[in-house]
Amino acid sequence: MMETAVDQAAEVEPLGPLAVASLREHVHRALRQAILSGKFQAGSRINERRLAEQLGVSTTPVKEALRQLEADGLVETKPRSGVIVRFDYAWAEEMILARASLESTIARLAAQRIADEERAGLRAILDDMRRATEAGGPEELIVLNEAFHDRIHVLARTRYLGQLTDRQQVYDSGARRVIHMNPEERQRALAEHVAIGEAIIARDAVSAETEMREHVLRAGESYLNLVFRK
Repeated sequence: MMETAVDQAAEVEPLGPLAVASLREHVHRALRQAILSGKFQAGSRINERRLAEQLGVSTTPVKEALRQLEADGLVETKPRSGVIVRFDYAWAEEMILARASLESTIARLAAQRIADEERAGLRAILDDMRRATEAGGPEELIVLNEAFHDRIHVLARTRYLGQLTDRQQVYDSGARRVIHMNPEERQRALAEHVAIGEAIIARDAVSAETEMREHVLRAGESYLNLVFRK
């Protein structure tokens, strides 16, 4: 039996005036976040003209952004159906499992390879995360979250694993934004990040690996609950 794709009208945030310089990238980010936050359901058809109207742009940057999203694996173009959302629960679950495996290995390597003079930098990020969590706003904390994980990647001194995690960024950044909109989630994430950071600083490779894996899996479960089980 042939599946029929249905157009879905999802609310996508209009682009601000500063988006003009890199319009395609801004459209790509807006659509990517809409997909990763569950505003478009798997199997739904994306109406390019409607999206262009919502974003206040022409259809050209929308078409370009959709091609980039197809390269990311989030959508696919089907004959006589148009652009269809590919991202679903199973895809998201695999994304989380892959990230847990990669990030936990990198955390273990960071604990083994961190130099004495690098400890202060990691502590400083943790202090900033504590302050941002107490302040209550998600935006700064999202940036610091990415900075924390990026610093661990630097401390691990990986090359091949670093390339693999770069490919995950298209999913990671979107999922973090969804999760950090929840105040309780921000508090839980802080405690977990502190445990990971302290284990790396103490060069406790086993704990660093375990704490990171549990953090990614738990945060991933929260993401699945927020997006697919709401």
